[in-house]
Amino acid sequence: MDLVLHRTYLEEGTHGVLFYKNRFFCFVIELPFLDNKRFISCIPEGTYTLKPRYSKKFQNHLLVSGVKDRNLILLHTANDAQKELKGCLAPVGYLSGVAKGLYSKPQLEKLVALCYQAFERKENVQLIIKS
Repeated sequence: MDLVLHRTYLEEGTHGVLFYKNRFFCFVIELPFLDNKRFISCIPEGTYTLKPRYSKKFQNHLLVSGVKDRNLILLHTANDAQKELKGCLAPVGYLSGVAKGLYSKPQLEKLVALCYQAFERKENVQLIIKS
């Protein structure tokens, strides 16, 4: 299963539009691209494998694996990239400002449900990031 993220880069953050089967799924907020530096940059464009992950803090969420020189890149809830993300991605229902959004939790739940169904079918889930 492929998810495609089309990005727009801004000085203060990155906005994305996530598509599944060529249809709009949700928006995504991230930090600005700063040469893939840990904790302060979004990850580079490319194709990554998504895997299921659970933590007490985020409950069920997604791990983005295969990011060069980075680890523990997650898809988790956040409504303000600058305050709540350290290189991760956050799905949101609406963009409310630069790298800010609303309704992250329901969007993550929807995304997790879609991906976990694919994991149960033993499908690989790929995140394809492009501008």
